[in-house]
Amino acid sequence: MDGKISRGTREELLDAIRLRYRKASKSEKGRILDEAIALMACHRKHAIRLLSQNVSQTTGTAKGRDRIYDEAVREALTVLWEAADRICGKRLKALLPTLLNSMESHGHLKPEATVRERLLSISAATIDRILAPVRSKSQTRKKRRRKSKPSKQVQTRTFADWDDFPPGYLEIDFVVHCGGSMAGTYIHSLVATDVWSGWTEAIPLLAREQTLVTEGLTILRQQFPIPVLGINSDNDSAFINDTLVTYCGQEEIEFTRSRPYRKNDQAWIEQKNGAIIRKFVGYDRFSGIVAGQVMSQLYQMIRLYVNYFQPSFKLQEKTRIGAKVKKTYFPPATPCDRMLTYENIAEPIMESLRQEREKLDPVEMLHRIRRTQEALANLADSQSGEPVGESLAEFLEQLPRLWESGESRPTHRKPDGKVRDYRTRKDPFETAWPEILTWLQKEPDKTAHDLFKQLQEKYPGKFMNSQLRTLQRRVRTWRNVMAKKLVFSQSFESGPASHIPAPISANEPVESPQPSGDF
Repeated sequence: MDGKISRGTREELLDAIRLRYRKASKSEKGRILDEAIALMACHRKHAIRLLSQNVSQTTGTAKGRDRIYDEAVREALTVLWEAADRICGKRLKALLPTLLNSMESHGHLKPEATVRERLLSISAATIDRILAPVRSKSQTRKKRRRKSKPSKQVQTRTFADWDDFPPGYLEIDFVVHCGGSMAGTYIHSLVATDVWSGWTEAIPLLAREQTLVTEGLTILRQQFPIPVLGINSDNDSAFINDTLVTYCGQEEIEFTRSRPYRKNDQAWIEQKNGAIIRKFVGYDRFSGIVAGQVMSQLYQMIRLYVNYFQPSFKLQEKTRIGAKVKKTYFPPATPCDRMLTYENIAEPIMESLRQEREKLDPVEMLHRIRRTQEALANLADSQSGEPVGESLAEFLEQLPRLWESGESRPTHRKPDGKVRDYRTRKDPFETAWPEILTWLQKEPDKTAHDLFKQLQEKYPGKFMNSQLRTLQRRVRTWRNVMAKKLVFSQSFESGPASHIPAPISANEPVESPQPSGDF
């Protein structure tokens, strides 16, 4: 409508057009419909609905069709729905006959005949439509508003975004001590590395849990010689959560994360995981309070020994020339030395670092580290090897010859593998071996492949092609033994004849060396 016709005039016109529209033929209805559309400026379907409405001769108002499912049906259906524990319309439709009969027989519900008939004929969609207002009022519990994922709140930082960051920005990560099996409980080491200096701190956690991570970070922040300005983690759920996001917000720490499946974004901490944690703790499985206490003592000594007396390289520049990458490094320096060369660190902090370094004895710390590693190795049931000296003097006495015993770290010593000197499968050439030796005596240069073909021709179907490798091993072992015997006999040519092995006769049984292992 263009606004020139009032609502009352519009209704009068519609009443007049409805009477003509109802009595007109099909072709005339089309023309009347076009007039109505031009008059009301509405959609054709809307005009059809307006002209198809019934008009009351007394009042002139539109009258809809009579309701089939009245208030009595709605009330009875509500009672049945509540008795069925508020199930959905499709399930209630299937249950209605049984439920209605049961409630009538027990005297809980006595609907009229028409109401009962309509209840049994009602559809599932109509049930849901009638019960919609009832359901909306009965749902007192509001749906929880879904929060955004914590990962979307944490900014991403790649390996290329670490230029010109001052000391105090850390990378954190977990090192698991599961011994190769992720089942059960085991200790996690929470490791933090300062990107600028390489200063590394670690603490063992008995479980991987959000609140333990924040408590561990609080302890690590106290051990760092400088204030912590920011942390960067991977996408582990123990890091990317509301607990750690809230903690960093309260402590005014910048919290960032690396990209998923891009370990190079955390290259500094990944390097320290291997160069420090795995080097001193190893790969055994550790769990329980006792192992956690021993590991905590070990980390307290490692932090001093590594950060004050273990120089490391730091990448200065990386240039790609075609397919080659040229890397330039700064001179090796300890994390403490790098801290002391930074200009903006407060003088009291630098003086504290110098005094701490002067008081420390690296040999004594290494001795204590080795003794603690031995305690860890005993907890993991590893072979201890040569014991560490009880006193510092004994440890100093062992240092010049410690290299002779091999691995010096008790946590990395493994029991020697026992050489197996027995067979686990039956020798397929046991009966044919004397004959094979006879062929070798006649033709010493004959290959094992030719011998195998000769066996297959003589004994068809007895030897499979897959057994060729077994024969090759047997022949190679026999030739090695015979070569050693020949060298031994030549070295005693001038000695007694008893040292010279007798020549092998084709008619005499020959004892061949039995190689160990599966063939």
